[in-house]
Amino acid sequence: MERQERERERQETYTATATIDEQGILTSWSDGARRLLGYDSPAVVGRPATALLGAEGGAARRVLAGRERWNGVVPLRHRDGRLLELGVLVHRRTSQTGVTDWLVVSAVPARAQPPRGEPLEEWTFLQSPFPLAIFDTGLRLVRANRRMERALTLPEAAVRGLRLPHIMPGAASEEADRSMRRALESGRPQEIALRLGPELGRSTVLTPLKDAGGRVRAICLSARPATAQDSGTTPTETPAGRPPDQTRAAQELAETTVPALADAMVLDLLDTPAEETEGEVAEGAREAGEASGAEEGEGATGVGEGEQSVRRAEAVLLRRVAMCGVPDVGRYAGGAGVGETVGCPVESPAARCLLEGRPLVFDTADPAVAGWVAVDPGAAWVRAAGVGSLLAVPLAAPGGALGVALFGRRNDREPFGREDLRQAQECTARAAAGIRQARDHARARTTTMALQRSLLPHTLPDQAALEIATRYLPAATRAGVGGDWFDVIPLSGARVALVVGDVVGHGIRASATMGRLRTAVRTLADVDLPPDELLTHLDDLVLRLAADESSADPAGDTAGGIGTTCLYAVYDPVSRRCTLARAGHPPPAVVTPDGAVRFVDVPAGPPLGLGGLPFEASETDLAEGSLLALYTDGLFEAREHDIDEALDKMFAALGRPAKSLDSVCDHVLTALLSHRPDDDIALLVARTRALHEDRVVAWELPDDPTVVARARRLTDEQLSVWGLEEAAFTTELMVSELVTNAIRYGRPPIQLRLIHQDANLICEVYDASGTTPHMRRARIFDEGGRGLLLVAQLADRWGTRHDRVGKTVWAEQSLSAATE
Repeated sequence: MERQERERERQETYTATATIDEQGILTSWSDGARRLLGYDSPAVVGRPATALLGAEGGAARRVLAGRERWNGVVPLRHRDGRLLELGVLVHRRTSQTGVTDWLVVSAVPARAQPPRGEPLEEWTFLQSPFPLAIFDTGLRLVRANRRMERALTLPEAAVRGLRLPHIMPGAASEEADRSMRRALESGRPQEIALRLGPELGRSTVLTPLKDAGGRVRAICLSARPATAQDSGTTPTETPAGRPPDQTRAAQELAETTVPALADAMVLDLLDTPAEETEGEVAEGAREAGEASGAEEGEGATGVGEGEQSVRRAEAVLLRRVAMCGVPDVGRYAGGAGVGETVGCPVESPAARCLLEGRPLVFDTADPAVAGWVAVDPGAAWVRAAGVGSLLAVPLAAPGGALGVALFGRRNDREPFGREDLRQAQECTARAAAGIRQARDHARARTTTMALQRSLLPHTLPDQAALEIATRYLPAATRAGVGGDWFDVIPLSGARVALVVGDVVGHGIRASATMGRLRTAVRTLADVDLPPDELLTHLDDLVLRLAADESSADPAGDTAGGIGTTCLYAVYDPVSRRCTLARAGHPPPAVVTPDGAVRFVDVPAGPPLGLGGLPFEASETDLAEGSLLALYTDGLFEAREHDIDEALDKMFAALGRPAKSLDSVCDHVLTALLSHRPDDDIALLVARTRALHEDRVVAWELPDDPTVVARARRLTDEQLSVWGLEEAAFTTELMVSELVTNAIRYGRPPIQLRLIHQDANLICEVYDASGTTPHMRRARIFDEGGRGLLLVAQLADRWGTRHDRVGKTVWAEQSLSAATE
């Protein structure tokens, strides 16, 4: 009976797997993959994996670039032509011989929501501080609590239905899988001393879960969270994608040494202004703790300027970052707690340790120490713990001392000896390295953030075509800030360009590349290039950047922005038409005035830097009051659910009534983010406005020099209608010159258009010639050459934009200046 039940489970659920080499060629194909997509192994092995994709392969390569793992929904082509949207988990693996490939796994059928228990049982499971996972009798995962999700850095929905070796490939997972099989068959718990992941400890227990009849129904995997002691790592080693944290390094020191080395301990770091950090204790005032070889002696490292600073000060200011004691010590009532500032007198153990730059052992019965303990709130823990022997160890790191660790033993234990001193030095050295790394990371992140923010728009430019709100959220990973950016660029003819881009990589180089690309986009936009042509020029620029960086740094880890995605859109409030082109970027979403939400159908185009591939532009009409949302893919990569659910949430948030566009942005981010994002997020939301017929007027003009007088008269009459008589003289001069140039050097048809936009007046003259006019300085006896010079002097801005056929020469003037 049990065998039949297991066989039925195997029939209902199976796993499809495939491997792909670095060149994108399929190298293996499982029977589950055959059942899923209908292809036999000989039909697909040796072929490009992109042949099975229902989307362009460039996007897939960009998504996987620089990643060790990815999960999400991809469209795959069945042998019969159907398109299947499947959730997959992709791992990058490197063998001992250095060969790298990708393992792709998917649990089939779609992972249904597993049944939940009673509320109290459910709360216990979900909120347990220990990572817990439940596997069915087929050894496939059916449940994972929140702590296990954090340990895996994957939501339960992404791995449900998969076996442990597919979730975390490796020898440890294979051994755990075999142990689960033994627990399933024997009905007895199994304990294994294997570390399954960077967030999991070395001790893992596999417990058979039995029904009322004693039959094993599932296996529960439980593990302790990893610490520096049981994981065999130092505090400087942090899981991939997780930023180093000096508070965590300090707490790991406390957990490592208590109670093995001491009954209680505290860690105090040199205090600094809080504004120098991002959520952590700031970079230490190195001048107050420099340890650079001034004195000699056993264990001494010297103190240099730090000694002078300590001697000059009446008290050394430290900040308490960690406290730990055996269970019966209790809370240190009345003393300084974690996060509080501690002022240590110069004769206190902590100050003397920093002053001499070496470990020191104190007997708390010594009158000097006893006097300090009696009056200093920072020493209340010594009294509460009944410490008889006190050991002070400086935290030394390259660049200077960071602080001091104080270890205490009660009177019923032996005082600290030479071996204890050695162990304490080793532990504090590891903690100091971790804290220094955390501070360096914080400083580097702050620098990158400052660069990133300096390169993003500080204020949005004045324009009347769109109401705009933006958001930028930097990544919370160890890799640091990425290269996401957005921009709003006013164009001629009252049009506005919207840009959102995502540079591959993180850190200073990604931010610098982002700045160069954003500058290039603004320069190309100023030339009024169509969106598809602009992306073509940007693609060439990325190729040149990659070539320059490769020649300058052949061993560098950067590709000069290759794989960068970008979306460029131009909105015209006169025609209410939006022209868009994208380079591997997610499509924008639009909300119509009646509340309907949809994606704008824009050809995907390849990411920038691939070269030789075309970009296509598309046009869409947007009714006045429509909402346009542009974003980067970090908005979905930060999700805990599948892509379809994330899209539904985004559409619901965009369609939700809101008082302002800022509220719309907040609704989107609240709906999709449950924690700090793993990738940068840029979000730009714009509501369209329109210039109505009473603000725009156009005339077709014959190709005849005598029409110039008529053009001036029409302009004067229209300005009178608009009540702009003060601007008539200047505008007539510009219209006269522009129309004359179009008749003399251009080709019919010729059109004159005036646009009254708030405080600006725009004159445009179109002709069918593609020749661009150039301004030159006329010599004394020249009969021509002064027209454009006059226009440039009269207008605030002027220029030429090319259409598919012909060109438009435009001049814009401020009406406020005209009325002064």
